[in-house]
Amino acid sequence: MQTPEFFDAVPPILMFDPLAEFLGAADDGLLEYRYLDVVKAAGHSCPTVAGAWLMTRKALAHLYPGELPRRGGIRVELHRALDDGVAGVIGSVAGFITGAANEGGFKGLGGQFARQGLLRFGAPMAGDIRFTRVDSGQAIELGFRPQAVPRPDALVNAMPPPSPQADGARRRAFAIAWQDWVRTLLLDHAEDPALIEVSG
Repeated sequence: MQTPEFFDAVPPILMFDPLAEFLGAADDGLLEYRYLDVVKAAGHSCPTVAGAWLMTRKALAHLYPGELPRRGGIRVELHRALDDGVAGVIGSVAGFITGAANEGGFKGLGGQFARQGLLRFGAPMAGDIRFTRVDSGQAIELGFRPQAVPRPDALVNAMPPPSPQADGARRRAFAIAWQDWVRTLLLDHAEDPALIEVSG
């Protein structure tokens, strides 16, 4: 499997999952998530996937300073409805990392480890997404503002996107320029407050 080299340069997210520990799926319940993992889950790499990754990482660092975030112990709520724009993609990425799931999620084992109902859409808030620690109620709201980072010139020049019937060279040039924009977001602007805005 060949992927853009910058995928490996994106710092991973380390989580503690008590369910993984309890069932022996991972030593000490430690799970490492890399950007490639969410790309596989989403089926593509784009600014939305990158933004969801960055918002989740920032939220976890805020909610768990100096300790490992607890997977399955975080409620994730989105302002938009599930079928509104890219809300579903953002929710999928955030849920994949945090373990938060909707009504179809894991119901628990022996009264513990439930993830069902931790992912919700259409919630009133100032930001785009809210992460809340279930144990303490501490929360953070964030927004993703990709317009704060100009698209690379090569991508601007490659627009509109080529059709699937376009020649291979044009499609390849567009793909390279597109991923260069994603790389810029993930590596050059990961801590840019204009890109990932803390709303509450």
